[in-house]
Amino acid sequence: MHIQQTNETVKNDPTGIGKLHAAIEKSGKHYDTEKIMKAYELAKELHEGQYRYSGDPYISHPVAVAEIAVGLGLDTDSICAALLHDTIEDCGELIDLPMIKKAFGEDVAHLVDGLTKLVRIPFSDKEEQHVEDLRKMFLAMAKDVRVIFIKLCDRLHNMRTLGVKKDEKRRSTALETMHVYAPLAHRLGMQRMKHELENRSLEYLDPIGHEEIRNDIEKRYGESRDFIEQMRKRVSDKLTSAGIKFTLEGRVKSVYSIYRKMYQQNKSFEEIFDFYALRVIVDSEEECYVVLGMIHEMFNMVPGRFKDYISTPKPNMYRSLHTTVMGRNAIPFEVQIRTWEMHRIAEYGVAAHWKYKSGEDSREEIDRKLSWIAKLIETEDDTRDPEEFLQALKIDIMHDEVFVFTPKGDIITLPQGATVIDFAYAIHSAVGNKMVGAKINGMIVPIDRAPQNGEIVEIITSAASRGPSRDWMKIVRTGEARNKIRQWFKKEQRPENINVGRIEVEREFKRIGKTYTEAQKNEILLNVAKRIGIQDIEDLYNTIGYGGITVSKIGTKIRDEFDRIVKDETPAVIEASDVQTVKRKKSNGGVIVDGVEGLSVKFSKCCNPLPGDSVIGFITKGYGISIHKQDCSNVVSGLNNPAYIDRWVNARWESGSAHGGEFEAQIRIIAQPGIRLIADITMALADMRVALLGITTHNRSDCTIVELTVSCKNLDHFKSILSRLRSVDNVEEVTRGYTT
Repeated sequence: MHIQQTNETVKNDPTGIGKLHAAIEKSGKHYDTEKIMKAYELAKELHEGQYRYSGDPYISHPVAVAEIAVGLGLDTDSICAALLHDTIEDCGELIDLPMIKKAFGEDVAHLVDGLTKLVRIPFSDKEEQHVEDLRKMFLAMAKDVRVIFIKLCDRLHNMRTLGVKKDEKRRSTALETMHVYAPLAHRLGMQRMKHELENRSLEYLDPIGHEEIRNDIEKRYGESRDFIEQMRKRVSDKLTSAGIKFTLEGRVKSVYSIYRKMYQQNKSFEEIFDFYALRVIVDSEEECYVVLGMIHEMFNMVPGRFKDYISTPKPNMYRSLHTTVMGRNAIPFEVQIRTWEMHRIAEYGVAAHWKYKSGEDSREEIDRKLSWIAKLIETEDDTRDPEEFLQALKIDIMHDEVFVFTPKGDIITLPQGATVIDFAYAIHSAVGNKMVGAKINGMIVPIDRAPQNGEIVEIITSAASRGPSRDWMKIVRTGEARNKIRQWFKKEQRPENINVGRIEVEREFKRIGKTYTEAQKNEILLNVAKRIGIQDIEDLYNTIGYGGITVSKIGTKIRDEFDRIVKDETPAVIEASDVQTVKRKKSNGGVIVDGVEGLSVKFSKCCNPLPGDSVIGFITKGYGISIHKQDCSNVVSGLNNPAYIDRWVNARWESGSAHGGEFEAQIRIIAQPGIRLIADITMALADMRVALLGITTHNRSDCTIVELTVSCKNLDHFKSILSRLRSVDNVEEVTRGYTT
């Protein structure tokens, strides 16, 4: 079947099928249009009577998704799956997978099934459900990456039409797009799609910031509108005279790219060096370096702004030369130099293999380049902790990378912030397990040191090593390293793991504060184990011991089973009527904590509570009880987190006590700059006999900010200190804490 298209068809094309046909014709690829039209007709029939928020017929959405998929160069089966991707979910009473398989083949059915299972990722829902949806996504990717390509096309069209939704829906959709889909497009090397997803998300997440930067761009571009064209002409004339065949493009940096640099790197708009950019596309890798030399000959290079991603590609396959040079009127601009092959990969990432290649060799290359998915699945296989999986996702998938070298010159790619331990495990499990130290550029370094771009890392190993330390789990950043450490403990230290797990569980039962029999405890733990996919209690202890899951993550399940099995008739260890007299225990520091015995008390550094403040306690892991002010931001967020709700305990200052000793307090002063300012402040403290424990200053254009740590006795004493400091010359504002 061939689709007949006329101008009238396009004009009256509410379903978008005319635009899809035009995209197919423009692609130049050989598509089975008869099969595609068959999928379209079926989808149109199934979605009959369904409409989008905009009022358009629903079929216009899958057609638009198929059109975007054609732009990526996906195959016929992918286009059919894009057209049918919502049919099972929205029209399940009329269609099922066996029917799709019979009509379109196993591949289309497989893709539609994968897309159906990728339900919406609800950031506001329960953590475990959110993680389960993410796991489904990466498992689907591991089986067939085309599922994710189509899902990205689906999300892109939803973002393009998001304006008709309510504000809350716009923000939630934009948030999950920014945190999952845009980074995923980046990791797959699909830069064009990544940039559009980011810019459209920012428009809804921070409309004011988006508008301000867009206006700044227009203003700056307006002031030097001819700059890019002049630089382009100079470069073009130079390359033409050298006989190089090239394509030259100019661009202004996107709104989101500038926003990210300004707000994440604390830069001003004027500090964005690559606001302008030229892209030179040539035929060979050798010509890339020839052009680079010519650019540096024509313009002064900005030091530290050259990156060679050709010799050292990014993990998402991106290859190009980047250099920043100074143009007319000392205006910096970036020049990117690449071949056509590099350009296709930069624009379309892994999808370029469908757009420009075919055959078994291409599929093998794709599998190799997506090996990072397998590493993420390994993490998922060996941890039942949702927080652990999310941490692996954030570190391994969404962070920037650094490139470091082995002593032999091999390149190892690590997420930014990864340590030398991560480096060791990236080489091989055996290297990590036998590691006893590390050198960077020939110098011994601590094991928590994070290598930087270009550094040479050497791992020191010993056959006598007893294996990794449990403390390493707190140091490493990558899911791969954490998984390999966990595997070692799981295999080599089972008896110790069981003992560690048993102790952790016993502590959790003590917190419940009620009596129970050994048989009841075993029944509770067996039920909890089965709820998380573990078959017996010893395996549960072992999993806790080697770090596969934390007790805090199953605490709610233990309490649920306890209430169900032990029930209310079991007498409490402490009767409710006795709480006021029996459960109050005085702890050090003049603080009384209800219901907890034998734990030391420390005062939180985030809010530095003082006698007289309303306080609350938090039971930490291994460090006793941390006392916070009740209005501390960590308390506000912690009380709203179900995972920690049972670890908060009532606390208060002991009445009628002077609370002997001194407490630390933080003060923030905003003042007019002056050469006597610091001297006046310290003299004021000395007059009051207040010990100054620390002082930091920050000079700004319009003021000086002074941050003090002082010693005081209680809240009243602290207030008197604040009052005295407010009387110091040139001081404009004095507040508690380092932030207002």
